[in-house]
Amino acid sequence: MPLANLKPIETRTLREQAVNRLKTQIVTGQLGKGERLTETGLAKALGISRGPLREAIRDLVEMGLLVSKPYTGIFVRGVTKRDIEELYSLRLALEQFAFQECWGKRSEVNMADLRARHTRLTRVIDDGCSPQEAIERELELHSWCYEVSDHSLLQKSWNQLRPNLSFYFTIHQQAHERAGPQRDAHDLYVSLACGGSLDAMLDHLTQHMRQGMKQALAALPDE
Repeated sequence: MPLANLKPIETRTLREQAVNRLKTQIVTGQLGKGERLTETGLAKALGISRGPLREAIRDLVEMGLLVSKPYTGIFVRGVTKRDIEELYSLRLALEQFAFQECWGKRSEVNMADLRARHTRLTRVIDDGCSPQEAIERELELHSWCYEVSDHSLLQKSWNQLRPNLSFYFTIHQQAHERAGPQRDAHDLYVSLACGGSLDAMLDHLTQHMRQGMKQALAALPDE
């Protein structure tokens, strides 16, 4: 068959597009905690059939953004204090391991990349960006150590964690009525990541994550 008859492959399936659309709605708070969703309503709103929609819903349930209750429906997941404590304890363990793995693989090139990510984050904060853009830039910065680690299973774990972090960062921003972290929140993080002491970096991560967990817990309404 002549190659000219071949059509370009669509790189993003309906399932992937549905996941991305719904994930954005959830992590930005446009779909609220505990909101009940229906397959019929979602299929109509997204303009897709129920087959790819059900696959997308399964993906979002696995991510922890939706809860499927038999005979009841699909709900946007709420957040409990235990959820946040578990998230930050896992995140700390993963990020410390990522730095242990990437430490000997740092170079002038990839450290310059980290500084550039930090600059992009501070720029969107200064520009009064949308909250979601600030979250993406903050996650981009934290992704650096996972990427440099060149550890595929670790990177997979981080990618699975990211949607939950986006969700919790959104809650934190809304509670504090600001778009993104404080401007200087990652100055020391970047300085130590490019420095000479792994122990100092690991100690800072403990403090950095502990502060993040404290702020996230404070942002939750009283139960």
